[in-house]
Amino acid sequence: MHIRKIAAFAVSLSLTALPNAIAASDFPHYWDGREHVSKPDLSTVERIRFMTTVDYPPFNFIDSTGRISGFNVDLVRAICDELGVTAICQIEARPWNELQTTLENGEAEAIIAGLKPTAALREKYVFTAPYMRLPARFMTLKNTPLKEPLADTLEKKTVGVIADSVHQAIFADFFPKGHWVGYPSRDLMFKDLQAKKIDAVFGDGSDLSFWIGSPEAGNCCAFAGGPYVAPQFLGDGMTITTTLANSKLVDAFNFALKAMEEKGTISELYLRYFPVDFY
Repeated sequence: MHIRKIAAFAVSLSLTALPNAIAASDFPHYWDGREHVSKPDLSTVERIRFMTTVDYPPFNFIDSTGRISGFNVDLVRAICDELGVTAICQIEARPWNELQTTLENGEAEAIIAGLKPTAALREKYVFTAPYMRLPARFMTLKNTPLKEPLADTLEKKTVGVIADSVHQAIFADFFPKGHWVGYPSRDLMFKDLQAKKIDAVFGDGSDLSFWIGSPEAGNCCAFAGGPYVAPQFLGDGMTITTTLANSKLVDAFNFALKAMEEKGTISELYLRYFPVDFY
């Protein structure tokens, strides 16, 4: 079934209330509380259509009812509610390679799908402030945690990384005296950790968080140390994209994101979709 046929719906159809957070979260703050962000006048805006994909759970996916769902979808709902423009908000999913064309030809006003704000793209697009960064993390067996300071400990440990990945590059740069082993797949790497063939794994915190809570992990493992944001390797984080002509919308989205951070709305969404805190 083609994505276009099953994945488009208007956000105004149903605005799901966010549940109360059931656990404390270390979700970071991206806004300075003293920073003033003005709310633009959107009275002349007739439509705000967001484009995303359905192949990046838990951010974007198709649920059991055939609807597009995920963190980004609920974030769009919350943004539109915060701005009071729910009636003109829509979200639609298309294949990744169609997103930019759809934005540029005027079929949509924004992309919320993890488009990386490179220098080349900044020449034709405008990006919001980040609403989430995906840090790198260490994961170990619960009964063999890494001791601080990690720089000293890792000289005597073996850490698994995905071969030729950005996380291999981060580890090699941050811990030049550490010993790492490159793996062709995460499944093999996780099995070797469980079998105590390696002492730790270093990788994407969000991915590791889901495995930690999975039946396959069997409650074996936990994060060690803190998060590594490493923007020089991992980029600026998750943002919303518009064209230069629609830059007013970025100001509006930033206003909403700051207000939602202060209210705890984004943190609550984070806990809904990432029950194992990767911060």
